Amino acid sequence: MIAATELARKIGPVVIVAVTIGILVLAAGRLGVRWDPFGWDRRRLEQAEARADRAEAEAAARAAEAGAGRDQAARLERHLTTAASAERATGIVRKGAEDADDAHLPLEADRADRLHAHDRELCRISPGLGGCVAASGPAGSGASALLADDPAAGADAIRP
Repeated sequence: MIAATELARKIGPVVIVAVTIGILVLAAGRLGVRWDPFGWDRRRLEQAEARADRAEAEAAARAAEAGAGRDQAARLERHLTTAASAERATGIVRKGAEDADDAHLPLEADRADRLHAHDRELCRISPGLGGCVAASGPAGSGASALLADDPAAGADAIRP
């Protein structure tokens, strides 16, 4: 058997070298020296940056979706308000036209005035409607687009 003193003599230099290396590694680590022979720190950093980029892109997409949702809700509200206003105006004119004494007679001046007033109200509510002065402008020298003697005008033609 090997005596303890003999073992200590054989292992002593190895232990001294191992302890010295450990102390040097710890001291170098405390001084900021990093040794990464497999590039693990670099890989972790790249993965963290990729996750951060994805998170920023997803956050931007969610913000764009929320903004588009608000815009769509505002457009829908404007449309519904315009449709309700047009429906109210049309209902009032329809009721007046149905109850009028001249409802089934050829178009006369007061009936034409009611139709003109209703057209102006619809154009006020939604200037982009086809036929509104703001949308297409007057016909020719400012005359109505359909004249009384125009065969395409029909029975309810608006007289100039």
